Amino acid sequence: MSGLKPMSEARIHIKIPYDRVGILIGPEGIVKQEIEKKCGVELKINSESGDIEVILKTDQSDPAILFKAENVINAVGRGFSPAKALNLLDDDVIFEVIDLREAVGKSKSELERIKGRLIGEKGKTRRIIEETSGAKISIYGHTIAIIGETEQLEVAKQAIEMLIKGSQHGTVYRYLHRKRGELKKAKLTLWETPEEGAHE
Repeated sequence: MSGLKPMSEARIHIKIPYDRVGILIGPEGIVKQEIEKKCGVELKINSESGDIEVILKTDQSDPAILFKAENVINAVGRGFSPAKALNLLDDDVIFEVIDLREAVGKSKSELERIKGRLIGEKGKTRRIIEETSGAKISIYGHTIAIIGETEQLEVAKQAIEMLIKGSQHGTVYRYLHRKRGELKKAKLTLWETPEEGAHE
């Protein structure tokens, strides 16, 4: 039994919505296999309940990859495509989930109203938030999930919180366009630094 102990320590349990399990597995198991290969883990998926066990393979030297795999799986569970979720394997990319029930309580009608504000007509609002911040957004069930680099995620999150609190769409769009300019300027400065960087 003692030989199993290290293995039991290097595993986590996750539960995702039942209707996302098929997406996580993929046609003929292709998505599951890709996650296992890229993360160095084994996935045990209960297709009936949505319960998933993520086991770190014994030859995997970086235990932190277990938590990256957890984020990838949770991102798929919150509505992202596997391709977008796998961006979370990049050290610079992070994942955050906002539970809309914290803002609206148990009111289903209020939840739908807020989701409608966040999506916008024909998806316009969500598209503008994504295009201006550079982050990716998924609105699924009672949550809104965000994938992006730190600055991108913060801009998108602020815009979302403004909309939840009732800010007019025009106000939020102006905020986003201003922040897009700041992000572009920061990125340009970052590119210029190595050339000028005699101060390092």
